[in-house]
Amino acid sequence: MPTAPESPGDLKRVLEAVLLSTREPLSLLELRKVFEDRIGVDVLRVLLDELRSEWSERPAELLQLASGWRFRTRAEYMPYLERLNPEKPPRYSRAVLETLAIIAYRQPVTRGDIEDIRGVTVSTQVIRVLEERGWVDVVGHRDTPGRPGLLATTRKFLDDLGLRSVAELPPLEQINSTLDLADGH
Repeated sequence: MPTAPESPGDLKRVLEAVLLSTREPLSLLELRKVFEDRIGVDVLRVLLDELRSEWSERPAELLQLASGWRFRTRAEYMPYLERLNPEKPPRYSRAVLETLAIIAYRQPVTRGDIEDIRGVTVSTQVIRVLEERGWVDVVGHRDTPGRPGLLATTRKFLDDLGLRSVAELPPLEQINSTLDLADGH
């Protein structure tokens, strides 16, 4: 049985080891379990901020995401890693990307709302692709005839984009110019 870490330096090393060993973000609640809830959230936040600062000049960075904290390789080093694993990222159709952008910026929305904005019918396959990726989910139903499902982005969507909240999304104007979407039409 390991002895409980006592000094802030020891606590920080344990945090660092735990965060380096996981691929998924860890919440403050999960990180407190590591210390058997013996340290408070406030102390944990200070230690995490110190760790983030200590890693600021290294090839990996400590990020706070929607669902917790995790280390990630800095973007400028990704081309080197891709040489080892030349994985092709999935290609998404324009319809999928437009639908995702509408959901992200107007959430929660129904399929009918998306169709009104895009001006075309949204195929079931487009929504299914986003749901299978774990980026979109039904979060409720609109209180209108047929009770259509309300779609919103998920924590996984935010985590995959390296964001803490939808407020960190780039300005809609940038997305509109990228996708040639009329603002809200």
